[in-house]
Amino acid sequence: MMSTQGVESHEALAQTPIRALGGRQSAWTAVASLAWLASAVITIEWPNADDSPRTAEFAVLQFVVALFVFASLALGTRAPRLHARVRKLTPWLVVLALGFTAWEIVTAKLQLLPRPFFEPPQALVDVFAEDWPRLGTSVLASLRLLVTGYLLGACAGFGVGVSIGWSRAAGYWLHPVLRFVGPLPATAWLPLAFFFFPSSYSAGLFLIALSTSFPVAVLTWSGVAAVDTAFYDIARTLGARSWFLVLRVAIPAALPSVFVGLFMGLGAAFSVLVVAEMMGVKAGLGWYLSWAQGWASYANMYAALLVMAVMCSGLITGLFKARDRLLGWQKGAVKW
Repeated sequence: MMSTQGVESHEALAQTPIRALGGRQSAWTAVASLAWLASAVITIEWPNADDSPRTAEFAVLQFVVALFVFASLALGTRAPRLHARVRKLTPWLVVLALGFTAWEIVTAKLQLLPRPFFEPPQALVDVFAEDWPRLGTSVLASLRLLVTGYLLGACAGFGVGVSIGWSRAAGYWLHPVLRFVGPLPATAWLPLAFFFFPSSYSAGLFLIALSTSFPVAVLTWSGVAAVDTAFYDIARTLGARSWFLVLRVAIPAALPSVFVGLFMGLGAAFSVLVVAEMMGVKAGLGWYLSWAQGWASYANMYAALLVMAVMCSGLITGLFKARDRLLGWQKGAVKW
């Protein structure tokens, strides 16, 4: 029988790689904090080659990030979730700190890149501080157009996909139409959309719904058609009717494919959103980009692009959370 001392030594040896990994991650966290602190010092202490407003405010933001990273390291076990998340992001935090430092040096400090095409990072801070009402209104307008069109397209595509996957008659009539209309880019319908619809908003709504519906329809159809027939046979043996087979067997089994279509549809809808707003909509991020480009306000353009990236990432994250909640019964079987 192994002695108590032997068991303790064996457990200590097993914990050694874990401790080493934790120490390495803590070192990364310290490096990230120092990198952001050094970036803040360079921003505020190195004189700008030209007038760059909001330099002090940008340096304060960098210092706040450095302080936040250091606080997560100092708290340790008092805030384990925060500590774990920050430690996971520390390599990226180091890269971002170095990237912002290089950006600051080649633009504001040395002016190696021509202005106004390449603005320093504090120019974005100035845009958010000065032009936030117009930018915020544009975000709300884009969200309204995107979410409405996306939901309409997702519902239409889901209905078409279920119909084609379940009914031979529906597949006979809808499948050729889907193959003919679906592969065409939604932007190719711009002239007809602006001719037939009474306003640019309704035309943009149609284009976003059209771009969303095709991938959702195809992936839903594929998911329903791929359901194992044994599931239907068992349900029929227990007395299930057709509507029960569709609602409680086919659709739940096809949900992983449906969510793949929803993710693809969201990307397509976001692309069409920008084009539609640039072509005629009087508000939104696409309109804001066109306006900023017309006035050569490249800092405003970069700020709008950053907001668009954050908005799209947030919507994708929300879709992931919805998928995890609805597909909790398939946890471990679906990995993407």
